[in-house]
Amino acid sequence: MCKVALLAAAALALVLGGTGAGVAKDKKEDSPAVKAARDFNANPYPSTYKPYAGRPTLITGATVFDGRGGRIEQGVVLIRDGKIAAVAGSLADLDVPADALRIDGTGKFVTPGVIDVHSHLGVYPSPSVDAHSDGNEMTDPTTPQVWAEHSVWPQDPGFSRAIANGGVTSLQVLPGSGNLMGGRSVVLKNVYARTVQAMKFPGAPYGMKMACGENPKRVYGAKGRTPSTRMGNFAVNRETWIKAQEYRAKRDAGKLESRDLAMETLAGVLAGDILIQNHCYRADEMAQVLDMAREFGYKVTAFHHAVEAYKIGDLLKAAGTCSAVWADWWGFKMEAYDGIPENAGILWKAGACVVIHSDDENGIQRLNQEAAKAQGDARRAGINIPDADVIGWFTYNAAKAVGVEKMTGSLAAGMMGDVVLWNGNPLSTYTRPEKVWIDGALLFDAQDRKRRPVADFELGQPGEGDVK
Repeated sequence: MCKVALLAAAALALVLGGTGAGVAKDKKEDSPAVKAARDFNANPYPSTYKPYAGRPTLITGATVFDGRGGRIEQGVVLIRDGKIAAVAGSLADLDVPADALRIDGTGKFVTPGVIDVHSHLGVYPSPSVDAHSDGNEMTDPTTPQVWAEHSVWPQDPGFSRAIANGGVTSLQVLPGSGNLMGGRSVVLKNVYARTVQAMKFPGAPYGMKMACGENPKRVYGAKGRTPSTRMGNFAVNRETWIKAQEYRAKRDAGKLESRDLAMETLAGVLAGDILIQNHCYRADEMAQVLDMAREFGYKVTAFHHAVEAYKIGDLLKAAGTCSAVWADWWGFKMEAYDGIPENAGILWKAGACVVIHSDDENGIQRLNQEAAKAQGDARRAGINIPDADVIGWFTYNAAKAVGVEKMTGSLAAGMMGDVVLWNGNPLSTYTRPEKVWIDGALLFDAQDRKRRPVADFELGQPGEGDVK
């Protein structure tokens, strides 16, 4: 339910590509003219993210979920040089640095860092006041020219709450869903930083937010404008994609007379460089959007909310499209009335990609619990899903939905050292993150006050017994 409502700097000429998530049809080498044209979609606001300093860390004796369906009892995880160095069942043959921090994980659990694919932290920050409402540019039904990162406020206390309470190490911040095309999303590392550039996930592709259904037609119908119906939604979308195809053809032929920020984003989608993140509730509309994507040659990477996705699991599997869903939100508007708590379980049984998302500043702190709820509802319906698979719903599958699965989302040698040590089974209501590492740096430790930072708005006044 969208509100209508944290390495060196990358070069300015960095082109967002190579994720394999798009549907670019010609794989031949681009000509110099085409390469120059595609530089229009280069990132002029490059990531300046630099990992915090860490030290080699060895966790032993814990139950390890690798994010991709694997489970190791009394496993071993070695983090070194900011990356996962090894995941194993014993210390045998492991080259453990002499200065490694050794942590006894007996009775505890280790997972990859939690990833939220649908967040509005920073663009709808706390305190929640009108002056902070920066997520929806509701001045036109199509605004692909706007970028969520230009609204992100890094001081949002929601970031620190997400890491402390939910083990969130990365998140995708999206524009709201008031428009058919709401603009670019941005993937962030959940680190403390002064600027959004210093939070930007290096190498992550951009997303482009789309929305179908009630939100756009309600917003613009109320203004006496098109679209005011679902058929108006599709008509405006198709007209805009036709313009984007024409723009891309001119761009790739080196015949552009001037830049168009909106068309650059859409051309990036058509080239497979920018991933479509589509707010959609009803199964029939998702099926129609898949048809529209085939018509214009782009791919829907993920449907968000997708409360009726269970009806078309086979279509979603065939399209390679993930469903980012809630455990049990339903009934808050007409297009949400056919939502069922077995949604995720039925999708899993169909072999489709399941992701648990938040769309909420509080829900982002409990994605593990939301996944457990969906698992329990599926079990009661006769669908028994292993814990190791459910962990993937907020780790590996989430990474795949935002195009960073080759860098994070799973525990395997060479992956980013984004790791959570939980004080119990993460699928238990009583479990909390005990320690959280991002790129091998220990950024949260429930047992160390120096690694439990809070945002400026939550500092308050020092009281008796507080550290002065």
